[in-house]
Amino acid sequence: MQSLGKKPAGARLERIKASPRWMGEQFRNLHPITPGLRDPNASMPTLQDFLCGGERRVPKGPLPARNPLEVWGKKPASGLRATWLGHSTVLIEIDGLRILTDPVWGPRASPSRIAGPKRFQPVPVALKAMPPLDLVIVSHDHYDHLDYPTIRKLAKLNVPFVTSLGVGAHLEAWGVSAERITELDWWESYALPGAGLTVTAAPSQHFSGRTLRSRNSTLWSSMVIRSPRHAVFFSGDTGLTTEYQVIRERLGPFDLVMLEVGAFHPAWGDMHLGPEHALEAFALLGGSAFLPVHWGTFSLAMHAWDQPAEVLLELGPKTGATVLMPRLGEPVEPAHVERVEPWWRNVDSSARAPVAEAPTAAALPKAMSWPLD
Repeated sequence: MQSLGKKPAGARLERIKASPRWMGEQFRNLHPITPGLRDPNASMPTLQDFLCGGERRVPKGPLPARNPLEVWGKKPASGLRATWLGHSTVLIEIDGLRILTDPVWGPRASPSRIAGPKRFQPVPVALKAMPPLDLVIVSHDHYDHLDYPTIRKLAKLNVPFVTSLGVGAHLEAWGVSAERITELDWWESYALPGAGLTVTAAPSQHFSGRTLRSRNSTLWSSMVIRSPRHAVFFSGDTGLTTEYQVIRERLGPFDLVMLEVGAFHPAWGDMHLGPEHALEAFALLGGSAFLPVHWGTFSLAMHAWDQPAEVLLELGPKTGATVLMPRLGEPVEPAHVERVEPWWRNVDSSARAPVAEAPTAAALPKAMSWPLD
């Protein structure tokens, strides 16, 4: 199955083995992920829980969305603008350049076309309608961040990719030419030629793999994007770690911090943030504006689809965090922040959106593992 990707080999594998993070034939976190650390009484969800459990895991109607194309035609007054396109896909406009993070336009966070989590909300703009891109960033190789059909289409464009060690094997197998792929270990940087922009990979706390056999064979990273005037932090997928303070000291300060807030579970340990830990991470990073990502698109955990937004709406003001909660496709400038409008509460309760199909365990590919992100 081509969507599974390709294992690193040759010079790529040798570079992986030279990484300080490569130990015991796999990449390892700086701190262990301890299941049940958040709540010792929490039980690990079963496959049946994923397929049938939980309440309000998808919205009852379509989410309000904006078409950003008209706004994208005008330069941001501040020089920095971000448009959340769903899950962890964000178009960042920074000093005249356009950078796309973890692009996922595919219908499922899965290697299969017929099984696995199906998106409940489409991307507000078609991939073919996107403006010219200067760079694509891929934080790690999980299906809800590295999407086979999307990469196949982006491979036809003359755009460079920056990603974590080993992930380039997937990109190259799907048609991205090797000279357009830059793989980074933590604290390594890439400079976009002639643009005055750098991308630096930084620590995160997660795991990787598109099959059970390839677990942790590629690296996972947060990414820092810096131009002469602005800096943006993108978490990728991560749990709470003391490294955020180190990242702030080495790569900060930041004008915009994008942190994942969804698809968490107390029994999983610190491999995802969730909204409360995201606010703690934001404080450690010292960012001036916080854009939540990794929610509102796929049902990948047991919590309600809008729980992250509700928690942030309640706790954000108490912690002093400036939280940006734009609608899908609504461009926002961190320098021109307006008050949060809880738009997610206005989802039409009279029209239930199609719920992702619940395939039987037998229908799932053997390569699929849970959680998928």
